Amino acid sequence: MLRLALILLTFAALPVQAGEDVVLGLSRDEIEINTTFDGSEILLFGAIKRESAIPEGELGVIVAIAGPSQSLNVRRKERRFGIWVNVDAVEVDVAPSFYAVATSGPWSEVLSEVEDLRHKISIPRAIRSVGAPSTIKDAQSFTDAVIRIRTASRAYKVDEGAVELREDTLFQTSVRLPANLTEGDYATRIFLTRGGNVVSQYQTVIDVRKVGMERWLFSLSREQPILYGLMSLAIAIAAGWGASAAFRMLRQG
Repeated sequence: MLRLALILLTFAALPVQAGEDVVLGLSRDEIEINTTFDGSEILLFGAIKRESAIPEGELGVIVAIAGPSQSLNVRRKERRFGIWVNVDAVEVDVAPSFYAVATSGPWSEVLSEVEDLRHKISIPRAIRSVGAPSTIKDAQSFTDAVIRIRTASRAYKVDEGAVELREDTLFQTSVRLPANLTEGDYATRIFLTRGGNVVSQYQTVIDVRKVGMERWLFSLSREQPILYGLMSLAIAIAAGWGASAAFRMLRQG
């Protein structure tokens, strides 16, 4: 309630503009990944400022958070002569490492297909596969496989009705970020819709970075891979010797 009160004060202090616009707040806009990091929850809260009476039509709010995108080489395996082998491969050009969408109501009511195609909000629209070899007739199934696997691991998720909307002015939701986050900028988009059409949007960034020992090891592996490999080998040898010595002591005891 304190956060919502602060949003209202901010809302009152801002200059009036035409249309409907978002005033957004985040519980945190930086996430530090260290050795004890087990995930994080981001609270998003905001208000809608407008210069006139509330327009007609059902108001919808959509929150989308996307992790750094990467290309993927998706392969399909088949069992031949008793052995599983790769038979087809399709390159998915853009696939967010993490993607979460929360809405204030049922998806079909808050966003139309045309607007989804324009703004690329839903999970299938956020993934882009430019082309596939002509020999592959079901290229879409490779993109579907990426969505299915990442949805099962909670890297992709859609929460309909998770955005709490009050009096067509205040809204809030929370998004849980998993422990295995990819380092980088997480684009956060807020969409206001009426009748399924986007009437306003707002974008910001959540910064996710490794710190402490995690940062040092990550930098070492990229900048001095030989030294990193030798250090890993030394640690493995030391751990093996220590375990062997402890086992001998237990046997002698």
